[in-house]
Amino acid sequence: MQIEELAQLVENALDELKAKDVVRIDVREHTSVTDFMIIASGTSNRHVNALSDNVVEKAKESGRKPLGVEGKGSGEWVLVDLGDVVVHVMQPATREFYDLERLWQSAESRREQQQRPAE
Repeated sequence: MQIEELAQLVENALDELKAKDVVRIDVREHTSVTDFMIIASGTSNRHVNALSDNVVEKAKESGRKPLGVEGKGSGEWVLVDLGDVVVHVMQPATREFYDLERLWQSAESRREQQQRPAE
């Protein structure tokens, strides 16, 4: 399975259970740890856990066993590591507090600024 297909599989698994505000961030230029981060919100502890369980189930069905799953105990923030794709499923308050989108997108802005010729 190609990386883009895996990212799409994750997004479909999240959509299937009505994840909120799903965002895919291409981080290939910023880290060698993964290619994409997918961030989504769940409406409750149960919803966050159900979303992450569905991602794991769909990945396994496609032949991709997760490298790890962290945070299922609290249901505030569950991370599913699929190697090329890392999935963060969070409750809205946790997502707002950590603001991973801003963190990784500001890294993209810094890289673009460094590549611009001096004026």
